[in-house]
Amino acid sequence: MSEPTTPPAPRVRSLLSPGRYVQGPGALARLGGHLADLGSTPVLVADDVVWGLVGHDVTASVRGAGLPVHRDVFRGLATAATVDRLVGVVRELGADVLVGVGGGSTIDSVKAAGHSAGIRWASVPTVASTDAPTSALAVVYTAEGAFEEYRFFPRNPDLVLVDTQVVANAPAALLAAGVGDALATWLEARATAASGATTMAGGAPTLAGTALARLSWDVLWDNALPALDAVRDHLVTPAVEKVVEANTLLSGLGFESGGLAAAHAVHNGLTAAPQAHGLAHGQKVNLGSVTQLVLEGAPTSEIRDFVEFTTRVGLPNTLTEVGLAVDDVDVLRAVAQAATVPGETIHSMPFPVRADDVVAALRSVERFSTRVRAEAGLPAPVRHVAPH
Repeated sequence: MSEPTTPPAPRVRSLLSPGRYVQGPGALARLGGHLADLGSTPVLVADDVVWGLVGHDVTASVRGAGLPVHRDVFRGLATAATVDRLVGVVRELGADVLVGVGGGSTIDSVKAAGHSAGIRWASVPTVASTDAPTSALAVVYTAEGAFEEYRFFPRNPDLVLVDTQVVANAPAALLAAGVGDALATWLEARATAASGATTMAGGAPTLAGTALARLSWDVLWDNALPALDAVRDHLVTPAVEKVVEANTLLSGLGFESGGLAAAHAVHNGLTAAPQAHGLAHGQKVNLGSVTQLVLEGAPTSEIRDFVEFTTRVGLPNTLTEVGLAVDDVDVLRAVAQAATVPGETIHSMPFPVRADDVVAALRSVERFSTRVRAEAGLPAPVRHVAPH
């Protein structure tokens, strides 16, 4: 008589979210009041360019709430050394709230340092180019700009505040990059839902996370092009508000609680290619999305539609646009090997993916996307040249 088998333990599902999300034109005026709810000694982290654009408004809001203004100058990337330096600043000043004002690297550095220092942290993105502001993780890079690791935290930012007029004043290319990052959210969430893999939230995907990922996709397909036109004239319209929310909140919740898969793994692999340096996160992710569609054997019509739409948005969907070529086999193999290391999110796909599969998919994208663009009367790919 055979021994009775023990049924597998039920999978735990998890959803993460920031403590408070605030968005709208002029939202910076409310920053001080929200920070006063979190602590009494904030440190504002921003690079010189960002501070030149919003420093006056941030200072007025913080002082208006009766808080001191301590500003730390951010330089470079979110590296381990940067995080350690910020922890030292927090301890020197006795700060109880760390505030990242600017782009993804600034905000990720603040999240990692806030967690290490044991204080609260807030995200004040000045662009909508990634979904980093809402998440409970940070992407840490080497000093040379290559992906090093994900750092996970037990909670999300206590506050995410987005002034949409500030976002609309930024270059439209940055909003387009955010669209590339956010479009991947649904493609990766649906793959994770099919595989049942563990998400960044530490459990199986939730229905809410997957649904928010799909909502982000739908909002972008309906609103991205008119929003980009409005931002080129520095206007805030309903379409801009919807795209900013999709890029920042919906995509952030969707990737974290819905799951990442091949698209972001390919992005991480591309950071190892010097030819791709200088591109925004969402630009590299978009090539990862096309690569994932090829790996899935998605319907040709779906891949064609994605290539046409992302070309109109202004996103790369060919090797040429990330500085590579089909003949760069050794570089592409290095990218693929980095994308498929143990623990990478590509292993959340509902089938095994080898480095050779990624190389083949990347190489096949070039000719297909170029032909689709030509047939649709869209611009031919322009080679990206990495800055020295």
